[in-house]
Amino acid sequence: MKSIVLLLLATIAISATGLTGIAYAQETIEVNNQSSMKLLGAGLAFGLAAAGAGIGLGQVGAAGLAVISENPALQSKVFIFVGMVESIAIYGIVMMFIILGQ
Repeated sequence: MKSIVLLLLATIAISATGLTGIAYAQETIEVNNQSSMKLLGAGLAFGLAAAGAGIGLGQVGAAGLAVISENPALQSKVFIFVGMVESIAIYGIVMMFIILGQ
């Protein structure tokens, strides 16, 4: 768990340095923060949704395989739960397209 938190903090630090502009002497730089924030928001929406769906799918998949090995008749119910977890990633993709479409 500690390594995941450190990896997340390192990713945030690297992303924050990418959002800053380079300063040149006696030159005006026009920074378009709105489009860069859209890209950042879209990336976070899809990335966090996919990460959450992946973690959830690992838990549901492991439990589902255990249930199917005990009682194969419950296979269709396990697939329903797997589909519900996968829908989280689809919602992330939809939100990404909504953010980029504005």
